[in-house]
Amino acid sequence: MQRNYFELFGLTGAFNVDLDGLDQAFRLLQAEVHPDRFAAASDSERRQSLQWATHANEAYRTLKNPLSRARYLLQLHGVDTQEESNTAMPADFLMRQMEWREAIEEATDGGDSEALDALSRELRQEVRELQNGLSALLDERGDYQQASDVVRKLRFLDKVQAEIDQAIEALEN
Repeated sequence: MQRNYFELFGLTGAFNVDLDGLDQAFRLLQAEVHPDRFAAASDSERRQSLQWATHANEAYRTLKNPLSRARYLLQLHGVDTQEESNTAMPADFLMRQMEWREAIEEATDGGDSEALDALSRELRQEVRELQNGLSALLDERGDYQQASDVVRKLRFLDKVQAEIDQAIEALEN
């Protein structure tokens, strides 16, 4: 049962995946292994069906999300992203992050949801650019160490995006 997530869905182990193909392969696999299909089966078969369905769900969630997919690819290549322990970042990246956080605070204090929306758009563009770079690092160059650095940056940006989302929600309430 423990095929890697890409093999499970018949995909090439790469950062750039065909998301429509992933969706389709997931639906087909779910139809095969869904526990409802095994309602009249033995306890063992029902348990195995549940394990397969759980594995398929986890694999799908991992591959669907670009950051999770990159982490998983790095893990397959024996690279630990050290997101918890290695928080070292280039100075320019840290400065931008501080500027974004200050801008979030100013917009929140001023009740300026348009400024928060603009920050969110800017951040999403930054994420897209980093993901494009990640694609080249993982799929073309096999530079897993540098890809690991990009994954850590993306994790930071996820946190900043969550702060923006919370600030927007707070202003709407």
